[in-house]
Amino acid sequence: MANKKQNGANLVFENKLWEMADKLRGHMDVSEYKHVVLGLIFSKYISDAFQ
Repeated sequence: MANKKQNGANLVFENKLWEMADKLRGHMDVSEYKHVVLGLIFSKYISDAFQ
């Protein structure tokens, strides 16, 4: 029973995250958005590599 409640809570949280991401992204085209995401992934990789 606890797993069902936790999974339901995760779905609500996940939906909230997607809604916020959509608001932040705005009307940006996917081809433009990939540059932002790839930059963040690269920054995370470099940060982890030098720690």
